[in-house]
Amino acid sequence: MAKKTITIIGGGTGSFTILKGLKNYPDIKINSIVTMADDGGSTGILRDEYGVLPPGDIRQNLVALSHSDEIWRKLFSYRYKEGSLKGQNFGNIFLSTLEKVSGDFKTAIKMAEKILEVKGNVIPVTLENVRLKAITENNEIIEKEKNIDLKEKKIKKIFFDKEVEANEEAIKAILQSDLIVFSPGDLYTSLLPNLIVKGIKEALKDSKAKKVYVCNIMTQKNHTENFKITDFVKKIEEYTYENILDYVIYNTKIPKKEFLEYYSNEGEKLVIVDKENFKTKKAKFIGEELISEKIPKKVEGDKIIRALIRHDPYKTANIIYSILKEKNNKKNKITAETKKSKNNKEENKQKEKQTSKKNNKIKKSENKTIKNNHKIILRKIKQ
Repeated sequence: MAKKTITIIGGGTGSFTILKGLKNYPDIKINSIVTMADDGGSTGILRDEYGVLPPGDIRQNLVALSHSDEIWRKLFSYRYKEGSLKGQNFGNIFLSTLEKVSGDFKTAIKMAEKILEVKGNVIPVTLENVRLKAITENNEIIEKEKNIDLKEKKIKKIFFDKEVEANEEAIKAILQSDLIVFSPGDLYTSLLPNLIVKGIKEALKDSKAKKVYVCNIMTQKNHTENFKITDFVKKIEEYTYENILDYVIYNTKIPKKEFLEYYSNEGEKLVIVDKENFKTKKAKFIGEELISEKIPKKVEGDKIIRALIRHDPYKTANIIYSILKEKNNKKNKITAETKKSKNNKEENKQKEKQTSKKNNKIKKSENKTIKNNHKIILRKIKQ
């Protein structure tokens, strides 16, 4: 039996978390479509100094799907703590070097997939060198993803510095998927940049795959301040089309008090669960306790502020896998019912033929009897 395909769309920590959980299921094929808008931290330096495509989110996805020896995963995640390379990531440097040596980023990723024994495919949403921009509610323009990511202003809209064509592999992955998952993470810098690439929205509309959104656990200052679950859904619809989602997975667990206080100081809160609005959407909403008990460690030399409250990769993956299986079971049930109906039709046809033959025999016999009766009557008349 052919493996079913799940395609993740996103970037950064959100996609990393989902992929880490899904890679443990042997009967699925995984694609990860990754944003190419990153220009902050280690990635930003490499882009600016060497003109390479952003390796950061690609690297995280490769590591998440890796089945190689632990030393390789550690190498690709290693961040220099001192000297002129302080803050730089080995995996980012390695990918950028592969791009220079091989001649293109696509080949560099394929080579890295072999080294890391990656289960699945990591696919850049575009192979063009692009820069993300945003318009604030005050109609100011914010240049570059790293500045948008500061979350200093409320965002009205994001766009690229030029028209950007989708990577053909990304389009193919979407169209051939059985399930498409929009990962959690920064809305304006990780998820939505994928959806404004030319061809992606159209492919999503043409795809027969069920679409799932794993909703963020926490809001973000300015960008998603006071957001309810359905606000996230509406924002995805705004950049694609109405009722795109078939399922929305959300967290119901309250995080530890000290974590909530930390986020509160940053102007961030738990996403509001607005069950009263769920009925206004086509999607089925699935709520579970999804917060990971594992506290992410701060990596020395990493200048980027990472999320402390994250989805449990295994619990989240289990729900996604269950949705895939539910979809297949329904499909199999329909196929079985269709087959049964077809068989019943054939049986009925056979019965009809047999009945028809039987009726014809009876009719012939009746006709013969009637003829004989006529002959007897005629004889009697003649006499």
